Amino acid sequence: MSSISERTDQALRKSEALLEGHFLLSSGRHAGRYVQCARLLQYTDLAAQVCTDLADKVCQQLGDDKPFDVVIGPAMGAVTFSYELARAFGVRGLFAERASEGGFDLRRGFEIKPSERVLVAEDVVTTGKSAGEVVTMLRGMGVSDISAASIVNRSGSENPFGSDIHYYSCIEINVPSYEASECPLCESGEYRDACKPGSRPNI
Repeated sequence: MSSISERTDQALRKSEALLEGHFLLSSGRHAGRYVQCARLLQYTDLAAQVCTDLADKVCQQLGDDKPFDVVIGPAMGAVTFSYELARAFGVRGLFAERASEGGFDLRRGFEIKPSERVLVAEDVVTTGKSAGEVVTMLRGMGVSDISAASIVNRSGSENPFGSDIHYYSCIEINVPSYEASECPLCESGEYRDACKPGSRPNI
């Protein structure tokens, strides 16, 4: 039987979600490869497979059939993933929206109680910046039981969120990334300006 990592890799390749070129990441860093999970998530069967696999992995590790009350993701990139992951867990699926002054807000009548167990979902984690901002928002609301999950961990770290946040992923993909001033792709001139495939504005 194939592992969750192998099945996720197959889903990413089948959906042509592994891109090569010159990319400006949401973190502001540059990279020669990019994982565009939106390409995977457009296929409902693949989205269901990946999210069910991840939910099963988490439940098995924790020994709990329903370890969370809410799944929430940062808009826009994680809206579909957080909803499908919430479906797999059988809980509410919310999304946070970027605030004009920075960070994230909870809008549209969504509510999270301080006592609820919350899973922050992000399709790809590099630095964990967007998901980390959602964690900050939740802590400001008095929520203390917070975990994080992603389809792809490309941070190069087992847990980029630190020891106080439990983190789960389907697959680790190590892709070098660079500060813009040190980017070999910029220096080589092989590619023109880095394209921005993500959803974070005003990097």
